[in-house]
Amino acid sequence: MFTSTAQKVTRLTRPFLEPANTLHRQYEALRAYFLEGAPSFEVATRFGYTPGSFRVLCHAFRRDPTWAFFLPARQGPRPTPARDRVRAAIVTLRKRHLSIYDISRVLAAEGTPRSPVAVSLILKAEGFARLPRRPDEDRPTHPRQTVAAVADVRALDLTPRQFRTQFGGLFLFVPWLAQIPLPTILQTAGFPGTRMVPAEAAVRALLALKLVGSRRHSHVMAEVLDEGLALFAGVNAIPKRSFLTEYSGRIRPQSYPRLMQAWFDAVGRLGLARGVSFDLDFHTIPFHGEDALVQKHYVSKRSRRQKGVLAFLAQDAGTRVFCYANGQVRKETQTDEVLQFVAFWKQRTGHDPEELIFDSRLTSYANLSRLNQGGIQFMTLRRRSRQLVAGIYHAPASAWRRIELDGVSRQYKTPRVLDQRIRLPHYAGEIRQLAILDLGHEEPTLLLTNQLRRSPAALIGRYAQRMVIENQIAEGINFFHMDALSSAVAMKVNCDLQLTLMASSLYRLLGAKIGNGYAEAKADHLFRDLVDATATVTITAAEIIVTFQKRAHNPLLLAAGLDRTTSAVPWLGGKRLRLNFGE
Repeated sequence: MFTSTAQKVTRLTRPFLEPANTLHRQYEALRAYFLEGAPSFEVATRFGYTPGSFRVLCHAFRRDPTWAFFLPARQGPRPTPARDRVRAAIVTLRKRHLSIYDISRVLAAEGTPRSPVAVSLILKAEGFARLPRRPDEDRPTHPRQTVAAVADVRALDLTPRQFRTQFGGLFLFVPWLAQIPLPTILQTAGFPGTRMVPAEAAVRALLALKLVGSRRHSHVMAEVLDEGLALFAGVNAIPKRSFLTEYSGRIRPQSYPRLMQAWFDAVGRLGLARGVSFDLDFHTIPFHGEDALVQKHYVSKRSRRQKGVLAFLAQDAGTRVFCYANGQVRKETQTDEVLQFVAFWKQRTGHDPEELIFDSRLTSYANLSRLNQGGIQFMTLRRRSRQLVAGIYHAPASAWRRIELDGVSRQYKTPRVLDQRIRLPHYAGEIRQLAILDLGHEEPTLLLTNQLRRSPAALIGRYAQRMVIENQIAEGINFFHMDALSSAVAMKVNCDLQLTLMASSLYRLLGAKIGNGYAEAKADHLFRDLVDATATVTITAAEIIVTFQKRAHNPLLLAAGLDRTTSAVPWLGGKRLRLNFGE
């Protein structure tokens, strides 16, 4: 502030002698220094500057000694010439009737890239409306994606020719599919179809995507030009993802149980072995939408409860094939699913399953009693409570005995077991409870079973296999990408489940045919060694010859006699399929 007493400060002189804003203070200070010749230190002290800041102010004025130096800074966005030039270029290109994608390509070629979204926002701000759809001849010429033909069985080309396919391994399943009356099964089950894509062609197309389990449904758009994939389905081109979504939504829910029953009978006639022991489990498929009818269920891979579709799965412990599934499970009825599976198995085979292995949360004590009364053996875990665990720890040491489990790879081979007969609420009669310690858990493991004479070592060993099977169920679900509900194709859960059962059966048939340890191999193992293979397809007047590339596992396919298979394929004009592994 100006503090000199040489002049009298009045109401009219105060605005000149006592600057009230920054620009006025800068002006008076610079005027006193440059015009009146006052020393720098004295001017800085008089106007409230430090000596260093006043020297900086003088330096800035020397670089721009004009009146613009004392003008206030402009508020608001400053003009950017480069951005304005791009904006003008976008407007000019739109006046030439170029689309936002065409404009984006032109700008990228000129070195000023802008995304189509950014271009659309600028055009909207400038008041331009969207362009009407133009025919291809009116569009600028530039490289475009190749558009595949529309799927139509009537346009299927079976004239003699030759081509390469990435999906040669799919034709390993054709000999079994050719023996299954799929059109009759689907017609009886009530599956929809059209003249262009009948029900059997649609299901084969969806099944093909299941059998190549390493690929998600959304990836079908990258394979629409593969003639081998279309030939397997029996159409001229594989249907697009929009068709896959729409078709799964057209299938009525009551059609799935009919298809599951008919497919079960069909693969049984093909020689698919049926075991006597089954592993049962629930699987929650996460749901990422807004639907008041979708309930919350426990998702094991995320260790939390969230919205999802609860599916019930039964896997044959001997053949590791999914033999039953239900994707319409509700909380109110989920404890009865085990009884539904028993009824299904008895209806299809004429007898009850011999043994069921499942987790503690799968069913109720009342249903355990019904299984026992029906003569069905079961094993399950019991939920631990503080009172129950305290009672087990208070058991005398003489009641415990140490056993030895089979298996050289086990870390805990000699657990302690408390073998008791107990009673449970809503369970008629006594049930056997095994409390197991020294098995790698802090708390005792409680095993419930109605197998009263089987040795504790055999029971524990069998349930330990079930824990491995639970992981295999999860791995099978991952391989068949049943959790891919977030992909571009929104498949119905029931449709996805049924396709998983069908693909699992075909993989088991292939594994049993090959032998040499592949009968028990996982689906991803079979896919990696046998199915994931490119091939050359040669169509002749009477045959379809699939020649596979040379691979290390071809001798196994030859030993299984697949090269001697000459099946007539009904959906390929009755031409015979011949597999050649000589290349």
